[in-house]
Amino acid sequence: MKKYLFLASFFTLALSGCNTGKHANKAATDGSETEQTSHMTQQENTITEKRWKLVELGGQPITMAENQQTEAHFVLHTAGNKVSGNGGCNVINGTYTLSEGNRIRFSKMATTMMYCPGVEREGEFLEVFELTDNYTLHGDTLTLNLGRRAPLAVFHAVYLR
Repeated sequence: MKKYLFLASFFTLALSGCNTGKHANKAATDGSETEQTSHMTQQENTITEKRWKLVELGGQPITMAENQQTEAHFVLHTAGNKVSGNGGCNVINGTYTLSEGNRIRFSKMATTMMYCPGVEREGEFLEVFELTDNYTLHGDTLTLNLGRRAPLAVFHAVYLR
């Protein structure tokens, strides 16, 4: 009888120990998933380190010209607050500053000076960086604005795999 009581007690302790371990692992996993989700949400709510493809300029939709090699886009790099991108023909570089209230300022913007026939709105795109003083972010859509006027340009995030 003592032998059966001992075995029953042993199995009860063993099972409860396994159960506790399972809950501990689940809690650790849940914490990790929560941390990952929080990090992803934070990453999704930022405008940096994303490729922003130009989809609308001055209220007009943007389409690539037949001979155009690269879509107009830019990336805000957190390292050194650098801007890089392409106007559809020419490479663009510069710096940016973010501040409270979705304020953004671009400075020291430079571009190559190649001629690309058919890429007609590149100059207008580059002017957006001079005029912009704030932005609006809704999911994967970024709008660069001047004051409270109509958007200067609208961009969609492009995620590279």
